[in-house]
Amino acid sequence: MRKTGPIQLENGSMSANIESYCKLLTLSSVADNYENMAMDATKTKISYQEYLYKLLQQQIIDRVDRSVNAKIKKAGFPYIATMEMFDFSFQPNIDEKLLKELSTLSFLDNAKNILFVGAPGVGKTHLAVAIGLEATKQRRRVKFTTAEELTNELIAARQSNTLADYLERASRIELLIIDEIGYLDIQKESASLFFRLISKRYEKSSTIITSNKPFEEWTDVFGDEVIASAILDRLLHHAYPFLINGPSYRMKELFGQKQKKNDVKFENEEEST
Repeated sequence: MRKTGPIQLENGSMSANIESYCKLLTLSSVADNYENMAMDATKTKISYQEYLYKLLQQQIIDRVDRSVNAKIKKAGFPYIATMEMFDFSFQPNIDEKLLKELSTLSFLDNAKNILFVGAPGVGKTHLAVAIGLEATKQRRRVKFTTAEELTNELIAARQSNTLADYLERASRIELLIIDEIGYLDIQKESASLFFRLISKRYEKSSTIITSNKPFEEWTDVFGDEVIASAILDRLLHHAYPFLINGPSYRMKELFGQKQKKNDVKFENEEEST
């Protein structure tokens, strides 16, 4: 095999040529850091090998960060939320220990599901996003969608005769988060497609569900008792259900803001008297 020589670059300074090589090799972090790290290496008198190691290590760290950020963006989260940001003192009936254990993502390896059921504002979506975010950090394939968006996608796939391909792709998503089941009733045709999706993922991949409707009311949501029972049967077979009976965070924030305004108003009135 014929060996090729080094790529010839235009005449220029050593730093310009290094940056050109880095651009060709897509080593943007090396280009950004090599000069400062070289000065640090001179001061600390580390070996050439150790300098190269640290430079490449930083490149890997930056590339992984970009990869994670890309997965977060692709997942489609409505906002960023972490488990640390969740106020468990406001919802003391939630099993904090279990949720933090689930954040280690061991449930994904066993294709288990998580279901958050409770009134609006209790933190269901926050918890779902927090677990999904941890999954993206471990470079798992995650998709966040609402029940309405998902059923629209299923209908579009059926109408374009691509439903089989859509279901196959959906079955390979390691964590599918379906938000807001119960906010809108699902037509019987859409409910049947939803059942096919859940069946395709059954015991293969994990799903997180959030719903404002208790399980006994899912017949009304899906418009068919048989389909609702079949969906629940597959979701709950290997699952961690969380029934959240607590106050609304949104109402807490609303009343907190009103109270703060009233306090300020009262202080101003006292100062004026």
